[in-house]
Amino acid sequence: MSAMPLEDAPSPENAKAPGLRAMTTRRVAIVLFNLGGPDTQRAVQPFLFNLFNDAAIIGLPQPFRFLLAQLISRSRAKSAKANYALMGGGSPILPETQKQADALEVAISRRVSNVTFKCFPAMRYWKPFVKDAAKAAEAWGATDAVLLPLYPQFSTTTTASSLKAWRQASALPASTICCYPVGAEFAQAHADAILNTWRNAGAPAPVRLLFSAHGLPQRVIDRGDPYQWQVEQSVAAVRRHLPKEWDVRTCYQSRVGPLKWIGPSTEAEIHGAGRDGAGVLISPIAFVSEHIETLVELDIEYAQLAKQLNLPFYLRAPALGADQRFIDALAELVERALAAPAKVQAENGGRICPAAFGLCAQGGAR
Repeated sequence: MSAMPLEDAPSPENAKAPGLRAMTTRRVAIVLFNLGGPDTQRAVQPFLFNLFNDAAIIGLPQPFRFLLAQLISRSRAKSAKANYALMGGGSPILPETQKQADALEVAISRRVSNVTFKCFPAMRYWKPFVKDAAKAAEAWGATDAVLLPLYPQFSTTTTASSLKAWRQASALPASTICCYPVGAEFAQAHADAILNTWRNAGAPAPVRLLFSAHGLPQRVIDRGDPYQWQVEQSVAAVRRHLPKEWDVRTCYQSRVGPLKWIGPSTEAEIHGAGRDGAGVLISPIAFVSEHIETLVELDIEYAQLAKQLNLPFYLRAPALGADQRFIDALAELVERALAAPAKVQAENGGRICPAAFGLCAQGGAR
């Protein structure tokens, strides 16, 4: 695909010079949305407050949501600080995202000529916030934007929340990729990470492969959120590249609160492996960056559980990070978005969710 040039306009450098008019190079801001994470111990509690004060996370009206967010963030701050201390005091998600941004700028510039690109990380709950990314893109002189969530599977609690924040912060013309759960390069990148982890451990057998995704309350799914369905599609896409004899299961982690969550839980699956005497290999199917859910929950908490249960082995495939296959997949999505101004589309250029999922990005409830 080739990018569509915008109408000629004065360049930012010459806009104030009388009588000067130059061809404007299309300057596309690629906005990479992600959750974000506290960068210091002092940031942990305000990060938690921002998370739980989001209406997409807790649906209570104000001021009740504000008060509950204050209560939860204060009560969880101590344990959360201890977990972030295990990673050096803060989350690595921003530097991880910056590596992806740098690699994507190179990859897309090789694919598309006559367009200047710059990636802007836009974090939902800590710096740089979505509004910060919007200001930075404007200051850079962006002519338009491609909105690219680093959530492969769409959910109202993640992607939709970030897109809403962007619309409130920026008037830039923008094209949006809402999800990419089954793309060939994305699936192959996950399969490569899984197989490399297994081989580097000596190819132990038999393998029980757990695809672990972040959980959601069941009521979110019941309202028509397509996240769980899309996770299952991702698992099926990756599964095609793996040995057929492997025991493959999908599970969900990071449950909080008393509500019923989608399952089975990753913890329950590890307990099941213990009862069966099975070794476990875990793939973080919904996470593209290393952060607290992978480095602490999977690598420390669940690894300790596996040891207590005497599992024959416990292995964890890495998040995709700046893996070249994944970066190429993102570049392909950006190229697709460039050719569809103002459109919201999935990786196939349209909608991938069945009609039953009314909260799909193309379902009207955004």
